[in-house]
Amino acid sequence: MSEQMTEKMDAKQLAGQNFREGYNCAEAMVRAFRDLLKLDISDDAVRMATGFGGGLGHAGCLCGALTGATMILGVLQGRTTPAESREPAYAGANQFHALFREKFGSTCCRVLNPHPFDSKEHLRNCLKITGGTAELLSTFMAEKGLAKLN
Repeated sequence: MSEQMTEKMDAKQLAGQNFREGYNCAEAMVRAFRDLLKLDISDDAVRMATGFGGGLGHAGCLCGALTGATMILGVLQGRTTPAESREPAYAGANQFHALFREKFGSTCCRVLNPHPFDSKEHLRNCLKITGGTAELLSTFMAEKGLAKLN
C-alpha cells in the first residue's frame, strides 16, 4: 500500500486493511500504528507479533489485537534500560487492558471469538475486534497525550 494511501486512512481502517491482506490481528495492529505514527519499528518487530495471533499461537488466550496494541504502547512508554521506570508502560498497559475488557467483555480470544479458526465467521469477527481495538487505542493515545491520529 502506498504511503499516500496510508496517510488518508485512520487506524481502524488501516488495521482492518492489514487484516484483510492476511496479517493476523497482532501483526495488523503493529503494522497499522507503525505506519500511521511513523514509528521506528522494524519488520523484525512485526515478526515478533506473529506468535500472538489466535490468542498466543491458537491457544485461544490473550487476544492478539490487545497484545499488538500493548506492543505499540510499549514503544511509546517502554524502557530500554533497568534504570528507566517501567511504571508508565505498566500503567498504560493496565489501563488499556481495562478499556479493552470493558468494550469487548473479555480479553480472551476463545471467548471473544468462539467460531472455528479461519472460518468466515471467525475472520469477520476478528476483523471487527481488530478494527475496534485500533480505534480504542487511537482514542486512548490521544487522551493520554501519547500520539494524535487523524
